[in-house]
Amino acid sequence: MDLFREFRQFFRQGGALIQLIIINVAVFLMLKLLWVFFFLFRHDNLEQLVLGFLALPADPGAIMRRPWTVITYMFLHYDFFHILFNMLWLYWFGKIFLEYLNAKKLYAVYLLGGLSGGLVYILAFNIFPAFSESVKESVALGASAAVLAIVMAISFHVPNYRLYLMFIGPVKLKFIALATILIDILSIPSNNAGGHLAHIGGAIFGIVFALGLNRGKGRSGGFNRIMKSLFARFRRKPKMRVEYTRTGRTETDMEYNARKAEEQKDIDRILDKISRGGYGALSKEEKDLLFRSSKK
Repeated sequence: MDLFREFRQFFRQGGALIQLIIINVAVFLMLKLLWVFFFLFRHDNLEQLVLGFLALPADPGAIMRRPWTVITYMFLHYDFFHILFNMLWLYWFGKIFLEYLNAKKLYAVYLLGGLSGGLVYILAFNIFPAFSESVKESVALGASAAVLAIVMAISFHVPNYRLYLMFIGPVKLKFIALATILIDILSIPSNNAGGHLAHIGGAIFGIVFALGLNRGKGRSGGFNRIMKSLFARFRRKPKMRVEYTRTGRTETDMEYNARKAEEQKDIDRILDKISRGGYGALSKEEKDLLFRSSKK
């Protein structure tokens, strides 16, 4: 189908941030359509069964029976406003993240931050007596932990970056990050204790990632290979006849045009970054890219 082919092409060219948002929204819409089907055939009880199948349980025994939930939970949303606010935060801070770091690190922080959030949630519900009565029934869902990992990673990587908030004015990222962490800690006694604990777990990973990156230890090469395999099915060559040869491999005209547009977008971003912070604000990768571009 042409529509599916166009959507797949849009997904491939959208970049890491848009791809993460599309996956979250697609899962949300598919589940909502499924809820409509259940409603029409009076099977409302199946809705909770599906959620339980995909959400992350706090009970270790349930996790052993549904190990995939450590991944699926971070793409799972039930309420419209839940996914809306998560995707807005992901978009806003993801854009800043990509100004200074690359798409592979965005994938890594999202997934590893989500895993970290899930781990803290599970440990807390099985360690602290406050949750002993609810550990069997409790489940976690939502991208919040993964998104908070991105928020914290970029906030601690460029803490003095300013955002202009309505009614407040310019605020440095480090203050937004600290306020977010404090709110989650103070909200643990609420009805959504599991969610706030997962947020804290994601935030911890984001902070550790940024501190390691600032010391030159940020590494995600092996993880990036996993991500490349995960999305490989979206990288199949379209059935085009015109091909170009570059560095020993062939690429279609659509791939060639997409690559050139992406390279130009990177150059524009780097030049904009120089205008705001000077040449010294560039990373080594950005300086190398600018140098290679000037030689063409």
